[in-house]
Amino acid sequence: MTAIKHALQRDIFTPNDERLLSIVNVCKAGKKKRNCFLCATVTTERPVQVNVVKVKKSDKGDFYKRQTAWALRDLAVVDAKDAVKENPEFDLHFDKVYKWVASSTVEKNTFISCIWKLNQRYLRKKIDFINVSSQLLEESVPSGENQSVAGGDEEAVDEYQELNARKEQDIEIMMEGCEYAISNAEAFAEKLSRELQVLDGANIQSIMASEKQVNILMKLLDEALKEVDQIELKLSSYEEMLQSVKDQMDQISESNHLIHLSNTNNVKLLSEIEFLVNHMDLAKGHIKALQEGDLTSSRGIEACTNAADALLQCMNVALRPGHDMLHAVKQQQQRFSDLREQFARRLASHLNSVFVQQGHDQSSTLAQHSAELTLPNHHPFHRDLLRYAKLMEWLKNTDYGKYEGLTKNYMDYLSRLYEREIKDFFEVAKIKMTGTTREGKKFGLHGSSGKLTGSTSSLNKLSVQSSGNRRSQSSSLLDMGNMSASDLDVADRTKFDKIFEQVLSELEPLCLAEQDFISKFFKLQQHQSTSGTTTNEVEEMDGVALSRSYTSGVPQTISSEKDMIRQMMTKIFRCIEPELNNLIALGDKIDSFNSLYMLVKMSHHVWTAQNVDPASFLSTTLGNVLVTVKRNFDKCISNQMKQMDEVKISKKSKVGILPFVAEFEEFAALAESIFKNAERRGDLDKAYTKLIRAVFVSVEKVANESQKTPRDVVMMENFHHIFATLSRLKISCLEAEKKEAKQKYTDHLQSYVIYSLGQPLEKLNHFFEGVEARVAQGIREEEVSYQLAFNKQELRKVIKEYPGKEVKKGLDNLYKKVDKHLCEEENLLQVVWHSMQDEFIRQYKHFEGLIARCYPGSGITMEFTIQDILDYCSSIAQSH
Repeated sequence: MTAIKHALQRDIFTPNDERLLSIVNVCKAGKKKRNCFLCATVTTERPVQVNVVKVKKSDKGDFYKRQTAWALRDLAVVDAKDAVKENPEFDLHFDKVYKWVASSTVEKNTFISCIWKLNQRYLRKKIDFINVSSQLLEESVPSGENQSVAGGDEEAVDEYQELNARKEQDIEIMMEGCEYAISNAEAFAEKLSRELQVLDGANIQSIMASEKQVNILMKLLDEALKEVDQIELKLSSYEEMLQSVKDQMDQISESNHLIHLSNTNNVKLLSEIEFLVNHMDLAKGHIKALQEGDLTSSRGIEACTNAADALLQCMNVALRPGHDMLHAVKQQQQRFSDLREQFARRLASHLNSVFVQQGHDQSSTLAQHSAELTLPNHHPFHRDLLRYAKLMEWLKNTDYGKYEGLTKNYMDYLSRLYEREIKDFFEVAKIKMTGTTREGKKFGLHGSSGKLTGSTSSLNKLSVQSSGNRRSQSSSLLDMGNMSASDLDVADRTKFDKIFEQVLSELEPLCLAEQDFISKFFKLQQHQSTSGTTTNEVEEMDGVALSRSYTSGVPQTISSEKDMIRQMMTKIFRCIEPELNNLIALGDKIDSFNSLYMLVKMSHHVWTAQNVDPASFLSTTLGNVLVTVKRNFDKCISNQMKQMDEVKISKKSKVGILPFVAEFEEFAALAESIFKNAERRGDLDKAYTKLIRAVFVSVEKVANESQKTPRDVVMMENFHHIFATLSRLKISCLEAEKKEAKQKYTDHLQSYVIYSLGQPLEKLNHFFEGVEARVAQGIREEEVSYQLAFNKQELRKVIKEYPGKEVKKGLDNLYKKVDKHLCEEENLLQVVWHSMQDEFIRQYKHFEGLIARCYPGSGITMEFTIQDILDYCSSIAQSH
């Protein structure tokens, strides 16, 4: 084993600057016996590194190679398996557990002991040695402390040590002095032995000579011990003397500690007193302002505000532990509470008086606005009250009961005031809508009241009369029944639109100004407030449910202060929505088409209000009213469709342009002018679709029921009128209906032309129908003239019955017949006549073609030419 150790040191560890301290021959447990060596090494350079190296014999030769190395600091556990019995197995726990079987128990124990020593010397690391004999570890413990750190364990561990440079040099010098040392080792050994004996003799003589010196040294030590005893006696006497001084110094130190403690307490007491005086002392000027301050002047209000803020700071000061038990603090707190209660009562009384005075002052100005469509301006009142805004905030934080009482009183006074102003304002609006228009007189409207006194029957009667004035030719044919829209001119409708816009324009700034004032005066945020409520409470405030909670003694709205603002606005302006609905109902009764104006205006104002605040009172109220306006608009559309469905025609007169077709034209033209760039264009497009479909159905219904006027004429004229209307107005959502109307007009024009023209040359037509029948039966066209009934003589006989004069007479009668069927409003006579001329020429060409094919070379021709037909038609048209 020693030879192997020296070989490993020389071949593997010396090139790596390492020293081999212990070696054990092992193989892995439970596997095929392949031996290797575990080596414990340390580096020769500082800092020293301790490693466990696995060395294995090469398969190709007899030399050894380094296979694996573990740092000793990574070793966690050394398990010797059995501390009593001899067992060559042991485990080393590095990153995983390595199980080994040593060649002998002695080698295993020597290796484990070396590992333990290296850990104690270099690492001092907590490595668990389990199942290891305590005797083995005790034998490894050096006797001296210094030796365990630096001394002789290394010699015990290391049997082989290399010579250092100095020893090597000394040996070379000694051997140079004995040149024969190498050639004659025995002579060299004898010489070394003789020199050693000489040295031993010299050492013995030196020891004997130093005995006298030792005796002298012992005497000196005895004398030194006597001196030490004397010094100890003196020190004891000094200590006794200093003990009394120490007692006195202890008393002085304790006295100084008590003085310092007393001084510290005095400083702390002064600090507490200064804190209470600085934070709980209210200036006399503030007290006087709270008790007697002038709440009418700006300077007095400012002084009261500063005093109230100072009082609030004194009351809200965060007292330190124990302060609330001081009698003076309790007295001061009670004084502050009395001042707060007194000033809160005085402030609430004064503000209630201001609210009442505002109602009287504003009432005196109502007469100035009675004849004008304007609402009184509340800005001066708001400006005066806003001076108290900070005091209201103070009252809200200190006495919520009085703050809530002021809120109720403000809503009561202002709701009555606004109700008078708004009702008078709407009365003026109604008078302007009805008292200055001729329709107001027709309906029995009185300017003083602004209300409708006429009956529904008079309205329906007026609708029929106005419709008859507008369409005199068609009024005799139709029983107009109930019509929803009166014949108001553009100026009257424009005036209504301006009045309605002015009403909304006056209401909007009034509500916004009041809402802004309420937010600022009552210190209510118009944005979502933070939650954090603990106790909920629901209170009824004059019919308005106010939900609130209490946090830190101050109530806050559960949803938000924004809801509180909306509830107050609803209470104050509770009359706006009913008055607006009444005004809308009046406008709808005056003229149902007014719902178009109101829908556009109301939609715009709702859109504007929602952009500012979707949940505000103004937005909610206008949104509710918009629903009513939309219903009236839908009702207007439904009434028109109902009138179309109930229309009756006269059996004695021609139909012409149907009234509801003209009504649709009027409605579409008006709607396009009103809804230009409007937000609610989609509603109008839906109404267009419903109306045009109803118009189409009703036109066909009337055409089917018509007895005086041919069905094709009714369809042709009305669909031509619809097509012209849609083409002129260019309504994008009705493009499909426009094409359909054009197609229906074209189809019925062609149908009417064919039906009216019929067979103007009846006998000739019957003759050629027979010719075509023979050809259809298989007879060749050139052989038809050999048929007895269709020979040339029969053809000439038929042609002679239709000279030019008879043809012209027949066309003239046809023109008169068409003229009776068509109405003058649509001016389609020339269009129809031109179509008939083309159809007649088509038939003429057809007859000429048959003669040329069936009677070739016969020289037979008609008694008149195409030019004659053109001349006849032109002459007839000019004569009429």
